[in-house]
Amino acid sequence: MSTKTKLMMPTTEEDAAINAAIAADPDTFELTAEDFKRMRSARDQQPEIVAAYERGDFNAPPQIHASKQRITIRLDRDIIDHFKAIAGSGSYQRTINQALRHTIGREQLAHDIEAIVRKTIREEISTLIH
Repeated sequence: MSTKTKLMMPTTEEDAAINAAIAADPDTFELTAEDFKRMRSARDQQPEIVAAYERGDFNAPPQIHASKQRITIRLDRDIIDHFKAIAGSGSYQRTINQALRHTIGREQLAHDIEAIVRKTIREEISTLIH
C-alpha cells in the first residue's frame, strides 16, 4: 500500500474560483518574466536559514549568540517555578544560566582556596623540617 498522498487537481470550476479570488485580492499579483529575472536564490539571500533546513533543523532560527547553545533538559516543576518567580517578567532561562554560572564561580573559588591552603601548609611543613 502506498503511503504517498495523491495530488488532486482542482476542477475547472474550482480553478476558475481560485483565479477569481486571486484577481480580486489587492495584495496579490501575477509575477512577470521581469520579476522572475530579479529573483535571487534563498541560498544567496539567507544562507544560514538554508543551512539550518539542510541540517534538518527546521524550527530553529539562526543562532543569535554564538556563545549560547540550545539544549533540552528536564527539570522538576518546582525548580522551574522557582526560577520563573525570581525572573518575574524577565527570562527564567537567563536566571537559571546566572545561577549555574554563580555555582561554577563558587566551585572555582573553593578550588583556588584549597590550592592556596595546600601550598601554604606544604611551605610551612617544609620550613619546619629544614
